[in-house]
Amino acid sequence: MVNEYAGPPPQELETFLPQEGTNGTVKYKITPRKDIENGAIKDEYNPFKERNLEHPTTDGETLTHLLKASLGTGILAMPVAFMYAGLAMGIVATIVTALVCTHCAYILVKCAHTLYRRTHTPQMSFAEVAEVAFQNGPKWGRGFARLAKWIILNSLFITYFGTCSVYSVIVATNFQQVFEHWFDTVINLRVMIFALLIPLILLAWVPNLKYLAPVSMVANVFMALGLGITMYYLVTGIPENAMEKRELVAPISTIPAFFAITIFAMEAIGVVMPLENQMKTPENFTGICGVLNKGMSGVTLVYMLVGFMGYLCYGANTEGSITLNLPTKEIPAQIVKVLIALAVYCTFGLQFYVCLEIGWDALKPHFPNRPTLANYTMRTLMVVAAVLLAVAVPTISPFIGLIGAFCFSVLGLLCPVFIEMVTYWDEGFGRFNWVIWKNIIVCIFGVMALIFGSRSAILDIIKLYTDPTDTTPVLAAAANATI
Repeated sequence: MVNEYAGPPPQELETFLPQEGTNGTVKYKITPRKDIENGAIKDEYNPFKERNLEHPTTDGETLTHLLKASLGTGILAMPVAFMYAGLAMGIVATIVTALVCTHCAYILVKCAHTLYRRTHTPQMSFAEVAEVAFQNGPKWGRGFARLAKWIILNSLFITYFGTCSVYSVIVATNFQQVFEHWFDTVINLRVMIFALLIPLILLAWVPNLKYLAPVSMVANVFMALGLGITMYYLVTGIPENAMEKRELVAPISTIPAFFAITIFAMEAIGVVMPLENQMKTPENFTGICGVLNKGMSGVTLVYMLVGFMGYLCYGANTEGSITLNLPTKEIPAQIVKVLIALAVYCTFGLQFYVCLEIGWDALKPHFPNRPTLANYTMRTLMVVAAVLLAVAVPTISPFIGLIGAFCFSVLGLLCPVFIEMVTYWDEGFGRFNWVIWKNIIVCIFGVMALIFGSRSAILDIIKLYTDPTDTTPVLAAAANATI
C-alpha cells in the first residue's frame, strides 16, 4: 500500500519512514499489517497454490476413489458383525466406529495441512507427515522421526501388497465357483489365479489416479449391483416375527468382535494422503461438507443397512461373508459372485497404487535417465510378485487378516493420534486438555481392534489347518479384509 503526501516538508519522525520523492511529492511505503481477525498475513504461503500436478483429480473423482476404498469386500461381513452386536447396538456401534475412523483420517489431513504451511511444502505422503511432525515437534520426539516414517512405509506396503494378493484369490475363487457350476468341471484355483496375471498387469499400468477414476466408478457400479441383488434376497427372505427372534443387544463378550470386523472393513487410511495429494482443490477434502465426510457418511449408511438386513434375515445362521448364505445354484446368486469379483478386480488398481507410490519413491532416484521404462517395469514385476504369492499360497487370506489387524490398528487409529499430539505440542491441547482425553479414547479403540482383530485372524488360521476342507475361514477372512 502506498500513500501520497504533498503537504509541508516531513517532520523529524516522518524521516524514519521509507519514502520516495517525485516532483516534490512524497510517497510513504507502509507494509501491510498482520490481519488480526484471520491470523494470517496477506501473502502467507499457500501450499495448495504451489502444487504442480500434471493430472489433478476433481472433488467428484476423489469421492469416487474414497467410496471404492471404503466399500470393499468388508461390507459382506457386516451381517455377522451385527450378529455379534445385536440389531440396536449394531446401529449405534457402526456410527461410533465410523466417527472414530473418519476422525482419525481427518486429523491426519489436518496435521498435514498445518505442516505444509510450517515447512513450505506443497504435499506429503502419510509417512512424510509423520516424519516431519516429529522433526518439528517436541525435542524428546525428534529422534523418532525416521523410525516413524520407516514403520508407516513398511506397514503400508506389506498390508496393501498382501491385500492385493488376496484380491487375486477372491476374484479367482468367485469365477472358479461360477465356471465349475456352469461347465460341470473341476478347475484348479491356482490356474485361475495365474490366468488373472495379464489383466491385473494392464490395470496396474493405469498411470495415475485421474485415469483410474473411471475404473473406480465401474467398480462402484458392480458393487452396487451385487449388493442390490443381495438386498433382494435379504428383504424377501426375512422370516415371520424376525424382529422378536433377533437380539437387540448381544452379550458384551461378543461386542469387541463387532468392532474388530467393522473397523477393518471401514478403514482406508492408506489411500487418504495419496487421494489428498492428487486433488485439484485439497482444501475441500476436509470440512463439514468436505469429500471425507460425504464419503464416510454414505459408507456408514450402506454398512448399517447391509448389516441390519443380513442379520435380520439369517439370524444365528449368518456366515462370515453374506454371499455364503445365498443359494449358490440360483442365477441371481451366481450374478452376485461375478459382480463382486469384477468389483474387486477393478479395485485392485486403487489399492495397488499405494504400493506403487511407495516403491517408486524409493526407486526413482536410481533411474534418472529412463524413468518411464523403470516405472512400468516396477509395476509389472510387483504385480507378478503379488500373483505368484497368491498362486503359491491360495489360503493366504487369514494371514493377511492377521497382518491387517496389526498394521491397520496402528496405522489407522494410533499413528494419527500421535501425529496430532506432536504437531500441536507447542500450541496446547485445548481447555482441560480435551484433545488428550479424546486421543486416549481413540487409543483404547486401537488397542481393542489390535487384540480382537488378531485373535479372530489367529482363530481363522487354526481352523484352516485343523479342517483344510473347510474354505469358510478363507472367504470370511477375505470379507473381513481391511479394504
